[in-house]
Amino acid sequence: MSTTVTTKTSTNATTRTAPATTAGRPPVPVFWLALLATPVAAGANAPVLILPDMARSLGVATSTATWLVASFAGSMAVGIPLLAGLLRRRGLRPTLRLSGALLLLGTLLVAASPWLPLTLLGRAAQAAGGAGLVAAAMSLAGSARRMGVISAGFGMLGAAGPLLGAQLAQAASWRLSLSVSVVSILAVPVVSRYATAPAPAQGRFDARGAALLTVLATALVLLPHSPAAGLGSAAVAAAALALHVRRRPDGFVPLALLRKPVFLGSALLALVLSGSYFTLLFAVPRLLSDRAGWDRGAAGAGQLIALLTGSALSWVLAAASARMGRTAVRTVLLGIGTLAALTAAFAGWGPLLLTATLGAVFAATGANAVLSMHAASAAPEAQRPTAIGLFTLCYQLGGAFGPAVATALVLA
Repeated sequence: MSTTVTTKTSTNATTRTAPATTAGRPPVPVFWLALLATPVAAGANAPVLILPDMARSLGVATSTATWLVASFAGSMAVGIPLLAGLLRRRGLRPTLRLSGALLLLGTLLVAASPWLPLTLLGRAAQAAGGAGLVAAAMSLAGSARRMGVISAGFGMLGAAGPLLGAQLAQAASWRLSLSVSVVSILAVPVVSRYATAPAPAQGRFDARGAALLTVLATALVLLPHSPAAGLGSAAVAAAALALHVRRRPDGFVPLALLRKPVFLGSALLALVLSGSYFTLLFAVPRLLSDRAGWDRGAAGAGQLIALLTGSALSWVLAAASARMGRTAVRTVLLGIGTLAALTAAFAGWGPLLLTATLGAVFAATGANAVLSMHAASAAPEAQRPTAIGLFTLCYQLGGAFGPAVATALVLA
């Protein structure tokens, strides 16, 4: 795995971790990193418009079929820090092999399974494999500019996922729609060539810390669906994890990292902006219908354009972030994210609601690109995959909370 060099431009400047060559080898071309990470976004959103078709095929209610979405989101949220931990201890090549195998196995299950439980298992395996590929790509990005390419591509493919899924289902089968993330496999052999021998692992693997974090993340993902059970389980898991971290401060969740204001601020802001974006993603189509009188087709087309535009513009912020201070970047992200939420809350004109969507995806995607680099800069070299994994867990939790908030405020 390529090493990184940290450069401080000023006391208030964004920390940039630029990829360095190892044994004369250049950094991984960003195209291959984007191909490795971004198809999972299309696969995650592919079921949105075809849930009734999937439910009929599997012989279940549409509400039951929504677990195919929840299982994917939950497995992504849990899988990223776990596979980032594997990346930290064993290096790039084993992580890519395991992740690729999980993605391929999950896709085969989804393609062949006639039963919902087995299909759910396939979706979970797809998401876990995709999570490992995302963790690998993010750890190899090395700079906010390169991370911006990955994050913008993630947003664009995520925006196109529902339409792509519907078209593939109409042309062939909904099972093909749920298999689009397997395209990432094409990048695995290329990226594997850039692997170097991992540093020797320090100490025993913290299996208890990994298990407690998995339980906590799972409870938080289930919180919107079962508040009482989710809240109780999350509280118990959080308390147990806090005690464990104090006993083993250098374990799976490093105590020193949790004490870094840069890391905590970056992760929490990403969670808030991600949650706001995913809330508007599900709420704005209904608002366009109720407040502006738009039909479903016009609302879907308008939102797609807004999402693609906002995702593309987020790369501009990522590219410029190296010349901006951390305070300026966070002010931009928080300001635009807040303005987007307020606009969606009060606007009644269709174009303004779409502008709110554009602002929300710009803030969330920009946060994923830039703040992930801030979070990584708070950790020593050996712990950067862990920092990125925990940061991305927070971002994914926003994606789990957003639809539930939209349902409570608008869709119910």
